[in-house]
Amino acid sequence: MPEFVEFARQKRTVVHGEALHLWESDANLFLEEFLRLEGQGNYSQDICVCGEEAAIYRCQDCHGSEMFCHLCMVRVHARQPFHKMERWDGISFDDITSKSMGIHLQLGHTSGVCCDHPLPAFNDDFVIIHYNGIYEVGLDFCGCASAQPHIIQLLRVRLFPATTVDPKTAATFRALEYFQMLSFESKVSTFEFYKQLPDRYESMLCMMREWRFIKQMQRAGQGHHPKGIAATEPGACAVLCPSCPHVGKNLPDGWENAPSEIRSRFLYALFLGIDANFRLAHCNVSSATADPGLNHRYAFFVEEHAYKSFISSQERAAQEMSSCSSHNAVNLADTRVSRGLAATGAGTINCARHNFKQPCSVGDLQKGERCIMFTFYMQSSSDIVALNISYDIACQWSKHIWTRMSTFLHQYHIKHHEKSIVFLIPKFHLPAHIAKCQTSFSFNLIKSVGRMDGEAPERGWADINPIATSTCEMGPGSRCDTLDDHFNDWNWKKICAMGLIFRQKYNFALIEVQEHVNDLTNFEASLATDELAEWRKDIEAWEEDHSRPNPFEDRATTTMTQAAMRLALSTAEATEIERGNDVSLHDDILPSVLISSGLELEDQQLHVQKGKLLQRVNALRRRIDTWSRVQLLYMPGVSRLRLPDDVATEAKWELREAQAYDTLNDLRTVLNLRYHLYKSALLNLASRLGKNDNWERSLKPLDKQKDAVPLKHDDGQTMGQQNISWIWKTSGSNSNELGLQDSLPHRWEEEVQLLREEMCRVIAFLDWHAGWWDTQGSQCTFSSLQAGEGALAYAQRQANLRRKMAVKTVSTSPARNESLQRDAGHRT
Repeated sequence: MPEFVEFARQKRTVVHGEALHLWESDANLFLEEFLRLEGQGNYSQDICVCGEEAAIYRCQDCHGSEMFCHLCMVRVHARQPFHKMERWDGISFDDITSKSMGIHLQLGHTSGVCCDHPLPAFNDDFVIIHYNGIYEVGLDFCGCASAQPHIIQLLRVRLFPATTVDPKTAATFRALEYFQMLSFESKVSTFEFYKQLPDRYESMLCMMREWRFIKQMQRAGQGHHPKGIAATEPGACAVLCPSCPHVGKNLPDGWENAPSEIRSRFLYALFLGIDANFRLAHCNVSSATADPGLNHRYAFFVEEHAYKSFISSQERAAQEMSSCSSHNAVNLADTRVSRGLAATGAGTINCARHNFKQPCSVGDLQKGERCIMFTFYMQSSSDIVALNISYDIACQWSKHIWTRMSTFLHQYHIKHHEKSIVFLIPKFHLPAHIAKCQTSFSFNLIKSVGRMDGEAPERGWADINPIATSTCEMGPGSRCDTLDDHFNDWNWKKICAMGLIFRQKYNFALIEVQEHVNDLTNFEASLATDELAEWRKDIEAWEEDHSRPNPFEDRATTTMTQAAMRLALSTAEATEIERGNDVSLHDDILPSVLISSGLELEDQQLHVQKGKLLQRVNALRRRIDTWSRVQLLYMPGVSRLRLPDDVATEAKWELREAQAYDTLNDLRTVLNLRYHLYKSALLNLASRLGKNDNWERSLKPLDKQKDAVPLKHDDGQTMGQQNISWIWKTSGSNSNELGLQDSLPHRWEEEVQLLREEMCRVIAFLDWHAGWWDTQGSQCTFSSLQAGEGALAYAQRQANLRRKMAVKTVSTSPARNESLQRDAGHRT
């Protein structure tokens, strides 16, 4: 039985592959008919068939492009409330209502007209898959002399045929669209969607793939291209991030002549995030011949043949062991288990600020995390001067990247000498690295990166992981096409939400920048002028050239510790003794020794008290255990009280709760006592010694809830959002090493500037894209006037959509006035 199942699967995949190859030759015909349906088609007359009113209504689901007046639509479609209606506004169609209507299955003729030469479907067996059910119907093709091919007859009534030869299964456009949206939102598989009819499962699979491909091409404008699908450029079908810089689309005129600080390191920089996902593993099933992909580097996946050839050429390259923490992505790159897998996962490049998948940036991983698809992607981003690249193992991956690249084929080289490239580690991953990496690759310390965290790819995985189970078992072509479609859906949703996202981010950044300006003022006030000047000088030098000493590494603290104080006292006594001024009152004990010994005794007293308390607790615990064992001999009934029943459990809870409150009260009492003791001691000593009040500027009253917290406390905020306690801003806090610099306002000021520029770019990109669609309607000559009209209507609909989105983005932007003013002044 297993051998038969395996043979049947192999035969099915071969037949499936042959059908796809045959269908691909007619793909342009499909694309033209899709565009034709955007217009009025053959029904552009002014008067309805009834002769009473204008024919401006049509139903997409049952009669394709046939048009009716209002009365006829109500009369003809009264029994089908689930169908979709549209109204022609003179240029394009608008959705108005949904009504149910009967389906007349005589193809090739208008409703109510009988065909003189009807041709029944193959074996008189035809199944229509709709989004609300599957129906076996009687369907007749038109056999008249002027009849169109069967597949065109089906497409013109919005039925998508499963095959191009003798079709006997079709799905309604609404069903395919419904499943596509459902798969985006719930990640449902095709099998789960239509598992009640397994004998039509293969047909549904094939139709869904072809549907995704045609819709992708239509949305990318390839139907308007004179050369059709064959002229599709790499990455042309990927939905682009409108906030990222795109030369010729959303950058101001003369941007390349802007000051180098702006051009190379800041407003016009491209922020990229690299990451791998091992949940997207792929089992070694089928083959590219049996299951070919329809996307040939058209969207997100790199071109398979060139990519695998490139990987094969690098297989013998030894993987250098990590010199940082033990990163499995590096150390296990050549040892990851891959038995039975065609790919151990997938690696991607994202827009790190806005979380968009980038075109031609997804590649399958082979034996671990060798994310070399970066070189493939960079070929399409050569015009951008500044690159900020985040990767959770950037400290190791960037070590010899240019040396490794020199061994690649010439077309995969990057002119890195002509670019400003900064490597960073995402904030969540950074604490797992050694101290040197935490200062050299930190978003908090690198200039001109704003408040981004570099974790964008991780957030994107949460959306795609639910389909990992179904894509793992797909053939190679099906898997890539499906993931491409889901990545495009993710990007499009991000565009739709951009207005709201920018409003929230911008309002928050304005508040944070002011709070951190105040923090900076207070912090600088606690520093000596010369120390502050030296600190600024060191930072500026390092920011200009990272080969110089990193000022955030191993800066010596100026705190007067107890050990330093003892040394100072001993040195002072030695000086006095040399001068003949021995102030000691005892032959064996010097004053400095006496003072430090007293301090040590205080500390030892605390430790002794804790030690004695622990000893007493242990002794008491042993006595209780012994007493409990003896108790059971004389009081056997007590054993029931020790069982975890409701009564005993409730009693234990009340007892433990009371003990917890007692302990908390004791803790508060001790904290208050120690605080007032130290404060009284300082106040008394200061008055006796005649100290001025300078010490009170550094040692302020301590609020235990707000101040007695670690610098990197976790209260639901990132470090850059936390209000830093005064204990970390006073001199001697060793703030350089602990990361106080993250509380400074520079990154927040950069964030505000970046958000303003990005809002300008979103509006400019949408305006550019609308103008681009305006020019597409007349780009191609179609075989019929109706297809040309449909192409013009579709182009206008896309252009109008972009303009509406631009208006919405402007209206929701809190900085719209200043952004538009800057845009008008800088982009003209």
